[in-house]
Amino acid sequence: MASSSSKPLGEPQSFTQMDEEMLSIGGTCQYLTCDSYDFLPFRCESCHGRFCQDHRTEAGHKCAHAGEWAARRAQQQYNRESSSQNPLNQKPTTITATQCSHPECKTFVDTLNSVGVVCSTCNRKYCLKHRIPEDHECKKIAPLGARQGSVALRQTDKARAALGRLKLWGKEKQAAVMPKPKPSTAASRVIALNQLKRTAKGDEKIPIDKRIYLHVEAEANTTTSKLPRGAFWYNKAWTVGRLLDDAARGLQVQNVNNRGGGEEERLRVFHVEGGRLLGFGEKTEDVLAQGNTIVLLRGVGPVSVEG
Repeated sequence: MASSSSKPLGEPQSFTQMDEEMLSIGGTCQYLTCDSYDFLPFRCESCHGRFCQDHRTEAGHKCAHAGEWAARRAQQQYNRESSSQNPLNQKPTTITATQCSHPECKTFVDTLNSVGVVCSTCNRKYCLKHRIPEDHECKKIAPLGARQGSVALRQTDKARAALGRLKLWGKEKQAAVMPKPKPSTAASRVIALNQLKRTAKGDEKIPIDKRIYLHVEAEANTTTSKLPRGAFWYNKAWTVGRLLDDAARGLQVQNVNNRGGGEEERLRVFHVEGGRLLGFGEKTEDVLAQGNTIVLLRGVGPVSVEG
């Protein structure tokens, strides 16, 4: 049954009613001297008014807030670019982020997950794990920004004092390692070398005829190692620098030679029997013999200082 409010079928709609429906679609231009009706009026983003096509621009309707929309858009664009360039919003890499200054730590600092702490003594930035001076061996590191002259002077004095101490210590070691000749000296050295070969460790890929067996120690006053000493074999064709890298790994001594830095952080090799520091470029078989003892130490300066 048809509703009483519905219009009878066939009854024509009035033009007035049709105009009202059409007027609900668009809007009248809000410019003061224009009352034209537009079905798709333009909205001004600065003053939020509705205007016809002739007055849609800010200059066309003399906008009271001219330029505000452009300023907002420029500010939004700037904020997006700043946000994208903020290191905290980027995935940290070795190029875009700062790494903890501890040589064995790969933690990125100044990120959302890890803050950086600057040590007031050495002026370097560390992660939370290594922020305490004792955790990054602060006393053995030259402060950043220190005067080069004073640092170099302290380094030279330290090198000479350390070398003097090591030379004296080396003479004592020589007496123990290489005693005065006796009838049984050669046999004793053979027995000691065979014992060294049985206990030594090294790279199994090195041919037996290319191996040189050495006693390796870490000098306690200048280095920190998990193993104070050990017996190892190396390739006698290696340079001293490569042997040092392998020896540092064997004793688990911190090695930052390949990261640059000053002499205070560099590891050096002291040959006990020879009583001198070995240069990184010297060939192992030319300066060392089977059963010799070498010592890893830090902060004693280059080889030329020993003279």
